[in-house]
Amino acid sequence: MSDPFGAEAELINIESHFYQGQYQEVVDFDTTSFSAENALPARVLQLRARIALGQAEDVLTEVAGEKKPELEAVGALAQLKAGDAESAVETIEQLAATDAGEIGIVQVVGGTVLAAAGKADEALALLQRHQGNLEAVALIVHIYLAQNRTELAVKEVASARRLAQDSLLFNLAESWVGLRLGGDKYQQAFYVFEELAQAPATSSVRSLVSQAVAEIHLGRTEEAQAALDQALKKEPGFADAIANQLVWSVITGHDSAEYKAALEQADPNHPFLTDLAEKSDLFDKAATKYKAKVSA
Repeated sequence: MSDPFGAEAELINIESHFYQGQYQEVVDFDTTSFSAENALPARVLQLRARIALGQAEDVLTEVAGEKKPELEAVGALAQLKAGDAESAVETIEQLAATDAGEIGIVQVVGGTVLAAAGKADEALALLQRHQGNLEAVALIVHIYLAQNRTELAVKEVASARRLAQDSLLFNLAESWVGLRLGGDKYQQAFYVFEELAQAPATSSVRSLVSQAVAEIHLGRTEEAQAALDQALKKEPGFADAIANQLVWSVITGHDSAEYKAALEQADPNHPFLTDLAEKSDLFDKAATKYKAKVSA
């Protein structure tokens, strides 16, 4: 059990805001009373939150020239979000090749960069060097699920249970896996996301979208639409909400063209659109093999 007055406890509230997707609350969080030990982790969280809020260029300028590995990693994340994936990956690979690769923040931020750049195996190799870091565990689970390696994600969550089964991050990771496993796990995941989404102190566009996804899996399409409407009221143009509106429209038999166009405008490179384009291309290639032959 962690010391309620220890260094880790000092970061709990700002970390919770970050993991809940309440990025503006992270940026606005008063860290002036934090101990010297936690000043850097808190600053990193605030910089990451600013990147998530679309301020990558500003963060890149702020950390330029910094020599601390943690801030170099944040700079790489900012580079990635600003469109320079090649430089971002190069920075992380250089850090990972040194002792900096043993630093938890470098592992998590570096793993985020590598995974987003399509280097999932490199990301896993870096993240698996962690020493009891729950955020690293959550990111490993996320990557495994993205790779459809559900069994490995289940094992990762089971191993993490001994670290802190009552932690927010553990509950989120377990819920992600639950949505993949299905059955009664859908309802368990829904309870976690709904509690976060509907409480004013913890609600965010991301928790609302997560609630909507759980509702869709449970067949509650009206409730899913209500949660997505709440998310878009909080943040109009939020791409993940629009992507799930598109899914909702297909499931419920509504015209999806409007939502597809909205998603293309909000985020032309959204994973849903990328995957859709790849699937469409594969279908077209397969279809050419079965074209009817017209005899002369």
